[in-house]
Amino acid sequence: MTRPSLAVLLAAIPLLAACPEKIADTPAEELADAGSTDGGGADAGPQGCADGKRPCASGCCPWTIETVDPNPNAGMFVSMALDPSGKPRFSYYDNVLGVLKYAHWAGSAWATEVVDSASDVGTGSSIAVDSSSGPHISYYDPTHSVLKYAHRSGASWITEVVDSSGDVGSQSSLALDAAGAPHIAYYDSTNGDLKYASKSGSTWHVEAVDTAGNVGLAPSLALAADGTAHVAYYDKSNGDLKYARWAAGGWKIEAVDTLNDVGKAPSLALDAAGNPHVSYHDVTKGALKYGRRDGSGWHLEVVDATEEVGKPSALALDASGNPRIAYYDLVVFKRHLRYAHWTGSAWMLQAVDRTPDIGSFLSLALDGSGAPRIALFDANAGGLKYAH
Repeated sequence: MTRPSLAVLLAAIPLLAACPEKIADTPAEELADAGSTDGGGADAGPQGCADGKRPCASGCCPWTIETVDPNPNAGMFVSMALDPSGKPRFSYYDNVLGVLKYAHWAGSAWATEVVDSASDVGTGSSIAVDSSSGPHISYYDPTHSVLKYAHRSGASWITEVVDSSGDVGSQSSLALDAAGAPHIAYYDSTNGDLKYASKSGSTWHVEAVDTAGNVGLAPSLALAADGTAHVAYYDKSNGDLKYARWAAGGWKIEAVDTLNDVGKAPSLALDAAGNPHVSYHDVTKGALKYGRRDGSGWHLEVVDATEEVGKPSALALDASGNPRIAYYDLVVFKRHLRYAHWTGSAWMLQAVDRTPDIGSFLSLALDGSGAPRIALFDANAGGLKYAH
């Protein structure tokens, strides 16, 4: 397969007004194609921060943005996870070299390395870190149209094919269970299905989760404390946001939002009670939306509808279960990174950086103090960057 140029890949992004991957993580577009209440927010307010600043213990602190990998075409399909010490680990694609790369903080500088260079490989990556700080990555091999998995053993990377039954894995989401075993939700392009793979010992167990139409695009996976799998994903056939969870006897599937064309690029997180929360893009309204499920069902609202926003988005929950969302503003001549946080009574919205063409691929995590950490691709100056 011929590797697409950077221009071709980026040209797909505005069409979303027309993929983590993060990391809770989500790609800017499905590049292979990752009762609602209108809400809103303000760019700043009594409990908010002005553009270029983030909430912190002392009030509002400036965002710091630094370069992790300066190579101009490195950073697409970025996914980020924090290790047990709170340090970020990144997986991402280098479009010029056509390789999967990995980066981490080495104590005094950022260290980058190639994980897999066997053909054009590494799009649609998703990273997780185990209790020993070992990185695990799911990703797509577009040359052979297969889903792959890599983990680090000592100083070496071990890579393997997870599923090769058709064109599979262009969009995937990885999570580790309490024992450190990998679980992957992914899209089967050949059959238009949502699939799920888990590894036990040296064996991968693969199954179809949802086969009703063309479903399973841009899946976002989270595991509950007991290892129960939860997946949010897009149903392209019906233009709906869907949600699947494992329960005794099999997968339980439900539509979350069916109003117009909604549900692209979802990002899923679970709160302490195991309830799902999801951010996603409303194609029809051009809005960023948010939903949460409790015992009474799903509660949906618009977070930001001021412009064409929210694809991609990345969601994380703080210690109190309040949502934080990093997302992309797709408006031409803007295309910048934005951040929303729920104060307990209102959404506060801000621009992290108004420099054009940054954030078309992004991933969000919160550190132990609840401070946001964002990995992002800079399509303007080029390279992988890190905002905190």
